[in-house]
Amino acid sequence: MLKKCLVFFVVMILASPLFAASRKNSLQIKGSDTMVNLGQAWAERYMEKCQQEFIAVTGGGSGTGLSSLISGTCDIAMSSRNIKQKEIVLAKAKGINPYEIKVALDGLAVVVNPANPLDKLTTDQLAGIFTGRVSNWKDLGGKDEKIVILSREVNSGTHVYFKEHVLRKNDPNSKEEFVPRALLLSSSQAIADEVAGNPAAIGYYGMGYISSKQKPVHVAKDGKSEYIAPTIENVVSGKYPISRPLFLYTNGEPKNLVKKFVDYALSKEGQDIVLKTDFVPVNK
Repeated sequence: MLKKCLVFFVVMILASPLFAASRKNSLQIKGSDTMVNLGQAWAERYMEKCQQEFIAVTGGGSGTGLSSLISGTCDIAMSSRNIKQKEIVLAKAKGINPYEIKVALDGLAVVVNPANPLDKLTTDQLAGIFTGRVSNWKDLGGKDEKIVILSREVNSGTHVYFKEHVLRKNDPNSKEEFVPRALLLSSSQAIADEVAGNPAAIGYYGMGYISSKQKPVHVAKDGKSEYIAPTIENVVSGKYPISRPLFLYTNGEPKNLVKKFVDYALSKEGQDIVLKTDFVPVNK
């Protein structure tokens, strides 16, 4: 009897006008782990300005965010990749119309432990490492030890981007994959922590996660090109070869509170936050 009463009480709360009104003043934002710190920074500042509104931001990966948008369990999806055609088809079948908004740019940093003597690699060498064709650091001029390969998990937009742009070199016919022994980690921070503690490790993540505990590798398009550091200036200029846009996705063109938040993200203050979190603004 008590259980029935509790269920009835919860249903009454969910159906109440007060609860409905509170939901109108809140947003659920989910998705890209690369963007989660940026999203949280936006939300915190936004809620300071609009204290009657509540913004919840969680990660889980770009695929998770887009799946949540398609299933109607979030208002805004954060994604470090473009939505896939099959996701668009699934969304439309469920009455969802994904609307894409570019809100920032990001450079993907390739990082090694500070004890690793190597600090420069070409994209061909990176492809060799992450596909397993190169398995020992000595083959690249480093120490005689097996390379420990770290990657984001397959649901991550960062994983997808790195595979398509580094391993497959933007070739839609390429079938290159990460070597099966690569350790798939659930977050960019997990990769950062593992690289910091493992002298043989190499990984990649959004450059906003770089700290003194990892060494970012300078990357060249090929052996004849200049080696470029993953910095904001080099991403803005287009010199850094591993960079990408970051997106928010909404159900249709933003309206009401969703529009207010998106407008804030694209405002001067919102784009200043992009810069402060080590990403590159789209509106300068």
